[in-house]
Amino acid sequence: MMQATAALSRREVLCRIGGGFGALGLAGVFADAGLLCAALPKDRAVNPLSPRAPHFPPRAKRIIFLFMNGGPSHVDTFDPKPSLAKYAGKPVPDTIEKKVNRNRGSKLMPSPFTFAQHGKSGIPVAEIYPELATCVDDLCILRSMWTDNPNHEPGLLMMNSGNMQPIRPSLGSWLTYALGSDNQNLPGYVVLCPGKPVVGPQLWSNSFLPGIYQGTHINNRSIDPKTIIRDVKNRYLAPAAQREQLDLLQRMNRAHLEQRERDEQLEARIASLEMAYRMQGEAQDAFDINKESAATRQLYGDGEFANACLIARRLAERGVRMTQIYYGNGQPWDDHGDISNHRNHAKKSDRPIAALLKDLKSRGLLDETLVPWGGDFGRTPTSQGAKGRDHHSTGFTMWLAGGGVKGGTIHGATDEFGIAAVENRMHVHDLHATLLYLMGLDHGNLTFRYSARDFRLTDVSGKVATAILA
Repeated sequence: MMQATAALSRREVLCRIGGGFGALGLAGVFADAGLLCAALPKDRAVNPLSPRAPHFPPRAKRIIFLFMNGGPSHVDTFDPKPSLAKYAGKPVPDTIEKKVNRNRGSKLMPSPFTFAQHGKSGIPVAEIYPELATCVDDLCILRSMWTDNPNHEPGLLMMNSGNMQPIRPSLGSWLTYALGSDNQNLPGYVVLCPGKPVVGPQLWSNSFLPGIYQGTHINNRSIDPKTIIRDVKNRYLAPAAQREQLDLLQRMNRAHLEQRERDEQLEARIASLEMAYRMQGEAQDAFDINKESAATRQLYGDGEFANACLIARRLAERGVRMTQIYYGNGQPWDDHGDISNHRNHAKKSDRPIAALLKDLKSRGLLDETLVPWGGDFGRTPTSQGAKGRDHHSTGFTMWLAGGGVKGGTIHGATDEFGIAAVENRMHVHDLHATLLYLMGLDHGNLTFRYSARDFRLTDVSGKVATAILA
């Protein structure tokens, strides 16, 4: 039997109602500030990068993303358009003029490069990629890509985080949040870039995800394995003494964290200190390409990008979940003045990319390693100035290799001039949904609650391209 409840006075009723409205208002403020996002599961509180099961059996275990920042031209690499030569110097037909979103009124311009068919699949590849052409039977060419904006900053952000503004976590952050890493002595998400591309660190940002899932940027302009982790290793103390010292520091940090209640920045710093200590030995070994044989070094060639590709293979062997390699600093593929400069970019990247694919394959790693290639968008089939091409977002090419995709295939198509994707159109959200699917993740169910809303990489769209699955 319930006990009778004493009647409340009018003052007490008003006090409780006022407090309730105040609490609702405060909750809204906290939500907007990101202070009410979901806590990590208990197993992640101990080790936030511990390996975790995917939603379903994956086709790939890791990703090596070859990012050609600046926007490579599809009609000069993997999507030949004979009609550009037939109608050279003529305006774009009125029927498709409206699909040109930059430099309207310019004239159609053929590629300065010749194309030839390669491999058993007979896929055409431009002459500037002779080494990669020998791997064409391992490539799935996505000729129907499109994105929302033909400018670098929003294009880069969209391709890396699924949003044109710097407010969302990057692909690598989502992957490590969902799957953790198979190596607890290395970051789960490594970014190799000789400097910083346009936009910079936001391209590998964790945003509202916990800080431990942010990409670790390594400037690969010059890598000394002995100093890859600076100011951590103490030559005056034995490893056991260093471990005791760090353990004491971590206990103090944890006590501080308890006093601060939920402080994600402090929690991320504590996890980073522990990771930095564990990386001392493993990172030196992983980044020391001098341990490779002379034949392997020769296979990849020399240069920043070549070394980055070799390091990426070494990281893949060691269980790093995602490695992203940026080709050069800034936006090197941004050839507004002369598209013939693409030959120089291809010369520096052709041999290393082919070597990476062949090396992974020879070691039995390609089947479980997904390798995407592409940039922020494509370039116009029309001319800019005398010989250049402008930015282009309505139709461009990327490709995937390994990791459960059908090699030696072409998916989708652009129109006869390469202006717009017209067959099996694939938005960046569709690409992300497909990459996640290959990693065993349902993009619709990979969410994180922040500011009173469930967010995901693909926002509210995205469709898996099931036709390319092996």
